[in-house]
Amino acid sequence: MFKELNPLLHSELRLAVMSILLGVESADFVFLREQTGATAGNLSVQIDKLARAGYIEIEKSFRGKMPRTVCRITDTGRDAFAEYVEALKSYIGS
Repeated sequence: MFKELNPLLHSELRLAVMSILLGVESADFVFLREQTGATAGNLSVQIDKLARAGYIEIEKSFRGKMPRTVCRITDTGRDAFAEYVEALKSYIGS
């Protein structure tokens, strides 16, 4: 029997963001944009969805006069990602 895939994580860009954040303490918006190849507008929308779900935390500040957005994965996000991976395993039989 197949497990239901989390629709919030099943998006390619949101999955990429979560995958990146799993491997680092934090990542700024520019780094995430460069790593994913997403447009600034699309990335902004997707990280907002992840933040509203409690999967990531967003910290906004300024570096000099330039705005800076830093993202960190939460424990809730780590748990959701682990559940997503387990659900995927039911599809590939591992």
